Amino acid sequence: MMARVAVGQLTSTASFSNNLRQCQLLVKKAVNAGAKALFLPEATDYIASSSAETVKLVKPVHENEFVLGLQAEARQNKLPIHVGIHEPGISDNKVKNTVIWIDEHGKIAHRYQKVHLFDVDIKSGPILKESNSVEKGMTIEPPFETALGKVASMICFDLRFPEISLALRRQGAEILTYPSAFTVPTGKAHWETLLRARAIETQCYVIAAAQVGNHNEKRFSYGHSMIVDPWGTVLADLGDKSDEPEIATAEIDHELLKKVRMQVPLLRRTDVYPEL
Repeated sequence: MMARVAVGQLTSTASFSNNLRQCQLLVKKAVNAGAKALFLPEATDYIASSSAETVKLVKPVHENEFVLGLQAEARQNKLPIHVGIHEPGISDNKVKNTVIWIDEHGKIAHRYQKVHLFDVDIKSGPILKESNSVEKGMTIEPPFETALGKVASMICFDLRFPEISLALRRQGAEILTYPSAFTVPTGKAHWETLLRARAIETQCYVIAAAQVGNHNEKRFSYGHSMIVDPWGTVLADLGDKSDEPEIATAEIDHELLKKVRMQVPLLRRTDVYPEL
C-alpha cells in the first residue's frame, strides 16, 4: 500500500485568524499535491510571548475559531489533519499542549497530551520553562487506525525519550508523529539525528511538522519539517525558510516498511531487560 502525506511548516503567532489563514493555504497545497493527510506543527493555533498570554488566549475546541476552521477545511476537502493546539487545563493557570487528529469528516477522532515538558536553560541560548503554563500529560495514547496505517502521536520534547516511541512500536505503530517547535540551538544540534534515530530503532515512518522563524520578539523556531522512512532516510526536509507557509510530501510505502522489519528483525531480549 502506498499513500502520499504532506508535512506543513509555518510561523504561528498570537493571532488565531492569521494562523488559520496560513493553514488554509497549506491545506490547498496538500490537496493540489494529492496528499491523503496533512501534518501540522505543535502549537499551530497560537504561540504567545509569555506564559501569562499562553493561558489567557486558550479556548476550548468548540469555541476555538482556529480548530473550527480546520474542521471545516478537513470536511470540505476530505483531508484528515493532524495538528498541535492548546486546550484549557484542569487548573485555571495552565493549559494542555495537545495534538488532535481531525478526520476527513471534520471530527476530532484522536487526542494526545504532551507527556514531556520543555524546561531548559541553555548557555547562550533560550531559557524556557514550559511547565510554568502547561500541564503534563499522564498517558501514552495507543496508535490509531487511518487510511495511511497505524499512526502514533507524540509532541516535540517527547522526541528525546525513546521509551515512548518503543512502547508505541510494540503496540503496532507504523507512523510516528512529532509536531514540534524546536529552538534553533537544539534544532541544529539534535533535530535530524533524533528523528532518524527514532525511525531506525522503531522501523517506523516518522513525520515531524515544525514551526519556523520569528513568532515574536522572544521566540524563534528552527523549522526543517521532515519525513523519514523506516530505514532512516530523510525523504523530505523543508529547511528554515519562513517567507510563506510550505509543504513537502512523501510516500508511505508499506512494502518498504515490511521489508525493513523482515530484513533487520529487532528481536528484544526481554529475558535480559524489561519490555517497554
